[in-house]
Amino acid sequence: MYAPFPTSPLPAQRTGPGGGAGRGFAVVDVETTGLGRTDRVISAGVYQLDPDGEVTDHWYTLVNPERDPGPIWIHGLTSEVLAGAPTFPEVADEFAERLRDRVMVAHNALFDWNMISREFSRAGLRAPVEQRLCTMVLARDLRLPLPNGKLSSLAAHFGVSQRQAHHALDDARVLAEVFRPSLALARNGGVPLPLTTCVAVTDLGESAPAGPSRGSWSSSYRSARKRPACPYPNPGRWVDGSPLMQGMRVAITGDTATDRQLLEDRMIEAGLHIASSVSRLTSLLVTNEPTSWSGKARKAREYGTPVVGEDAFLQLLREVAPHPGA
Repeated sequence: MYAPFPTSPLPAQRTGPGGGAGRGFAVVDVETTGLGRTDRVISAGVYQLDPDGEVTDHWYTLVNPERDPGPIWIHGLTSEVLAGAPTFPEVADEFAERLRDRVMVAHNALFDWNMISREFSRAGLRAPVEQRLCTMVLARDLRLPLPNGKLSSLAAHFGVSQRQAHHALDDARVLAEVFRPSLALARNGGVPLPLTTCVAVTDLGESAPAGPSRGSWSSSYRSARKRPACPYPNPGRWVDGSPLMQGMRVAITGDTATDRQLLEDRMIEAGLHIASSVSRLTSLLVTNEPTSWSGKARKAREYGTPVVGEDAFLQLLREVAPHPGA
């Protein structure tokens, strides 16, 4: 059992250790008004860790989104609670100092990065983060025996208690506590940390055409390009802990940070089959919101199709195994 981290907000003037590269990690969680490109951050929690994973500081703030707060039944933050909170531009400098020169760590890190990066872009700034690390990907690389990718499952594996799920500070605390032993396991086992380069998000969604309601991971669909047929037969479903294999049928649903056409080009180059729907033959579904009610996500749950987030999929795309019959 690992010693728990504190949860009460520390004085605003307190900061982590000295500046410069290699200051360690910023473990982050944000609560938002929804999941779409136009949604806003309404609270943020950050735990600063040194390079060995030991906590040095933590910080929490509410953020007034100046709009409807979204799913109150999830995060519990009403318009009345948020009315007196600072807006994001008013906390941007403090938030930036919590992130600067650190690897950003989050659970489903692509989502948190997208939300944070868009908020900084709206304020005319760039989030000072060069690399992120997704704990979902790290848990997979460590081959932890988890039933699913939920933070609660990762917490249970390491014996960490969740005191207030969907509260940004407590979720960040839980994540920091599970990241510390994960980091030790990776280093002791020679497992490379799955670091991903952070590219600033400039698509704020304001000019997007009308589409699905706020809170969905909706893509801007374009006319389909004719794709060459995959030359390899389907070798079956992807198995967690193993590489992708040429010929696997991979479907994507929802919004992706990587341009969809570029992502599909990379899939074709790797020898994968782009599936337009999910069936019993689908090898893998890629989505940043596995619990959504999109047709593909619902079918994946029905058929038991393996599901990974975009960050994990990009890691898998780096090394696709040749088809056994090739």
